[in-house]
Amino acid sequence: MDQHIQYCTAADGTRLAYSVIGNGTPIVRASHWLTHLQYDLNSPVWRHIVLGLADRHKLVRYDGRGTGLSQRDVKDISFEHWVSDLERIVDELALERFILVGISQGGPISIAYEARHPERVSHLVIYGSYARGFLHRDDFEKQQKFVELNRTLIREGWGSDQDAYRQWFTSQFIPGATIEQVRWFNDLERVSATADIMERYIVELSKIDVVDLLPKIKAPTLVLHCKDEMRVPFYLGQEIAAGIPHAKFVPLEGKNHIFLANEPAHRVFFNALASFLGERPYRRTLPGSAKFKDRLENNVKAIEQNWIIKVIVILAAITGVIIFFEEVWRAFHH
Repeated sequence: MDQHIQYCTAADGTRLAYSVIGNGTPIVRASHWLTHLQYDLNSPVWRHIVLGLADRHKLVRYDGRGTGLSQRDVKDISFEHWVSDLERIVDELALERFILVGISQGGPISIAYEARHPERVSHLVIYGSYARGFLHRDDFEKQQKFVELNRTLIREGWGSDQDAYRQWFTSQFIPGATIEQVRWFNDLERVSATADIMERYIVELSKIDVVDLLPKIKAPTLVLHCKDEMRVPFYLGQEIAAGIPHAKFVPLEGKNHIFLANEPAHRVFFNALASFLGERPYRRTLPGSAKFKDRLENNVKAIEQNWIIKVIVILAAITGVIIFFEEVWRAFHH
């Protein structure tokens, strides 16, 4: 799917990159940690989500200030700026009413936006998100140490050519990923923003607290969250659903913060979204998914690789036995 990347200027003069793809009722995806408009569309981690949201709708995405294709050298990064940047994007596109999707960090941004502009949000969708940042959760001392760990790892290795530091973040976001997906996500971390920007993001994310806004949300709301994910614990999604009047909560199977293509949560997510929006369920292959033929070929390759490994092991064992008997034979004949 082709996209056209455009720019607008935030209230403080920061350049914001945005993209519109697809046709239909508009969906706006609020910015969140680790995005890159061009990189995401071709990725094995985000592509299925982007194409899924754009399949029946006009999807608006944008890179947060300091990240992706938006202006990198920014002076101010704060929750208030994140919300005002969302306001600027929808005003630039003259969207009177739209579906608002908040993924991860985009959740509290979306909640704050809806609380300010309830007349413009027809539906609110929150996935893998939270209302309270690290420093507003239980066990403050433990959370504070976790924030410092994040900051240290970012400072030490975020922009380097070594994956070891970034791998720690990747293992929290997509622990069930393939080697290709891990490699891609490691690269995304490097190309999406500088270490300085990411550290500043962590600091601001930690201070988020929109719990008091939850009872004020008026739009019909759908909250989805993977049960066993590590980065944003399941109870934080439950907290959002419990706090927003009449919100619908859909638990998803899986341990990935970003559900991956072809895992069960993928279809459950998009069918739950379709039901929530009054649309027909998906019966066909989901956008961005590998088709049955491709999955079959991949499985065959995996089996072949496993058999090759087994054959090598067997041959090595046989060779070892032969060498053993040769040594025994020599021992008895000398």
